[in-house]
Amino acid sequence: MRPVPTVAAAALALVLLAADARAGDIPNAVLVLETAPGTPGSDPSGAPPRFVLLKDGQAFVGGTSQVDTVQLDKGEAQALRRRADAARKAVGRERSVTLGSGGKTVRLRFGEDPPVEVSLGREAPPVVAGQAPEPISSLVAELLVFQHPGLEPYSPPSYEMRLREGALAGGCRRWNFTFPLAPSVGAARVVTAEQAQGWPTGALPASVCGEDDRRYVLTLRPLLPGEQP
Repeated sequence: MRPVPTVAAAALALVLLAADARAGDIPNAVLVLETAPGTPGSDPSGAPPRFVLLKDGQAFVGGTSQVDTVQLDKGEAQALRRRADAARKAVGRERSVTLGSGGKTVRLRFGEDPPVEVSLGREAPPVVAGQAPEPISSLVAELLVFQHPGLEPYSPPSYEMRLREGALAGGCRRWNFTFPLAPSVGAARVVTAEQAQGWPTGALPASVCGEDDRRYVLTLRPLLPGEQP
């Protein structure tokens, strides 16, 4: 594990710019993993976190548009928090860590600490017999594919709406929200699940028809309990 070189770090900052835009404040979160969605045509600004663990043991797993949730039992939550503590100690004061080349970049948050940007290799590091696995890579690998038999769909009560000028392939949809379109461009706005009904959510963007043949791109990011944009 070593700090990302200066040039790579600069490129990394550009790649994660969209993640900065979507990262909200999730109260009581002890562990958060964010990663760009891999679905073609997806928009990172609307993607929910890949994984979130709250202090009370409730966990959330985000996909392209849907979020699942499960209440972990005390033992499961404590085991995950111990692994997170080990990864935090391994990171130390570094805010950028590379574990290989040619892979994706993810972002880890430990409680209220600043986020850590982790560059992954295409292949997992080799496991040496009698040696404990590297705590950061093993934690990230597990969270990226986290599964639990108790997972069930989460119905977010609200969404973070973002609207920007731009055109997507295909047609566009008429603006049917109760507030005007123009003041909503370029600003984050919280809308209820009822207001968002019928629109694509998460990293699936929608094309909106504006006046004078202008087109806009709309994303609706699911908000977790107590989260603010």
